Amino acid sequence: MSIKDEWQRIDSETRTWLLENPGSLTIPAAMSAKISTDDHGDIAYDPHGQVVLSPADHDFIREKAEAAGTIRVPAATEYRFFDTSPLPVIRNAPAGRHAATSPDGPQ
Repeated sequence: MSIKDEWQRIDSETRTWLLENPGSLTIPAAMSAKISTDDHGDIAYDPHGQVVLSPADHDFIREKAEAAGTIRVPAATEYRFFDTSPLPVIRNAPAGRHAATSPDGPQ
C-alpha cells in the first residue's frame, strides 16, 4: 500500500493528522484500523497494529504538508538547531554581602 495511491480514499481526519505529523514513522492504531478497512492493497503493520510508513510515504506526506502550509522547509542557507531561542546573556555575579558564597571557599 502506498499513501500516495490511497490518499483520496483516506478520511479527512487521518489526512489532517498525517499533514500535522509528517515525521511520524507509523500511523496510530485507531487510524490504522480505518485505513485497513478501506485499503485495497498490502499493508505493513508493526507489532502494535500500527501502519508502518515507507520512505516514499514520508516524502509524499512531507510534500503535501509543505503545500498545505503545515510545515515549512528552511532555505538551504538557513541553519537552525531545532526551534531554539537565542541564548541568554549571563552577567557576572554581583559582589557584596548579598553575593552567594561558594561551599568550597572561605566563609
